[in-house]
Amino acid sequence: MSVRQSASRAAAAGSTRSGGGIEGRLEAHRAELTGYCYRMLGSAFEAEDAVQETMVRAWRGADGFEGRASLRSWLYRIATNVCLDSLKAGKRRARPMDLSPASRADAALPDRTPEADWVEPVPDLRALPSAGDPADVVVSRESIRLAFVAALQHLPPRQRAVLILREVLAWKASETAELLGTTVASVNSALQRARATLADAGLSDTRPAAPEGSQGAPHAPATAAMDKERQALLDRYVDAFERYDLDALTSLLHEDATMTMPPYPLWLRGAGEIRAWLAGTGRECEGSRLLPVAANGAPGFGQYRRDPSGHGHRAWALQVLDISDGRVTGLNAFLDTERLFPLFGLPLELPSEPGEFEQST
Repeated sequence: MSVRQSASRAAAAGSTRSGGGIEGRLEAHRAELTGYCYRMLGSAFEAEDAVQETMVRAWRGADGFEGRASLRSWLYRIATNVCLDSLKAGKRRARPMDLSPASRADAALPDRTPEADWVEPVPDLRALPSAGDPADVVVSRESIRLAFVAALQHLPPRQRAVLILREVLAWKASETAELLGTTVASVNSALQRARATLADAGLSDTRPAAPEGSQGAPHAPATAAMDKERQALLDRYVDAFERYDLDALTSLLHEDATMTMPPYPLWLRGAGEIRAWLAGTGRECEGSRLLPVAANGAPGFGQYRRDPSGHGHRAWALQVLDISDGRVTGLNAFLDTERLFPLFGLPLELPSEPGEFEQST
């Protein structure tokens, strides 16, 4: 019997038992499960594979699911087991700054390393719930930030699961213990060890938290003002980058801003170093076009460099920006465009005139 046939039979059983098709009930949890698996695995592609495996196992096991736990808890148990199985090899993903000191702008560009080495970006639409309490949505967005996901990779898999379940998803210790098949004392101990590991690595400040103004109606105008200010910053960033006005672009960067370019292990720190790199090795970015995307709870852009033929632009990088206090603090450029651009719904080429692309979509 094929997987599809097994899923159909399990779904039919679930429909008879519950009075409604189980597929729709499972799909309602896909985004939050993808976000959970992404935090565990550090890869959007591996997360989607893990969620698909979770769905198949759920379909197959629908006959045996008798409502002893909530459907959501049952799915999280399956997804956790899938992720833990995937992480048995022990290899963890990282960011360039986790592996080496910052480079100078005039340093030789090192060889590319395998994509499997790096924490990858994820589209917001695939990893974040589309609705819910605004404060919960804010915490969900913060907890898929690149820095936080990279910090999680420092933890052993079970500690990683405990930290996510307890501090991101706000599960009770008893619920987490039941999911992991352990005791409350063991869960509390794992959480303490996870916190200590992150603190020892200087990563304790990556714990996600809702920013001031995210709870309660009185703060709504302040949040709206912050959103307007951030959009103005992004507009200036796009204008400066597309004109390749390095003075204007540098003025938008925090003095300690960083730039990464996976799969190259090189990374830079400081607005001056970033400017020098863009004026030197990165000079071919002049004439680029940017299309906006939402990635890792942060603003991002598909960057297209001019085609060497002189006709149109070709995909070059998926940029994810870190922003704090009205400045860009991190410019993360992922160069695996053949995989990432389709994931984000971006074309691999743009025509010569912007209007042509806009009309075709």
